[in-house]
Amino acid sequence: MQDGLQEAARQPDRGDISTTTVIIWVAAVTGAVLIAGTIAVVIAKYNGKLAGL
Repeated sequence: MQDGLQEAARQPDRGDISTTTVIIWVAAVTGAVLIAGTIAVVIAKYNGKLAGL
């Protein structure tokens, strides 16, 4: 256990995900879902009209 603590002290950056990164990913995924939902709603709304083309 002592070796593990010494290693952590020598290398403080263990690759943990920062809060900013999580916020950016959540915003990106939310935006993508909203865009996909909007496209689906528009396609569903005009599906009958597009079928007649």
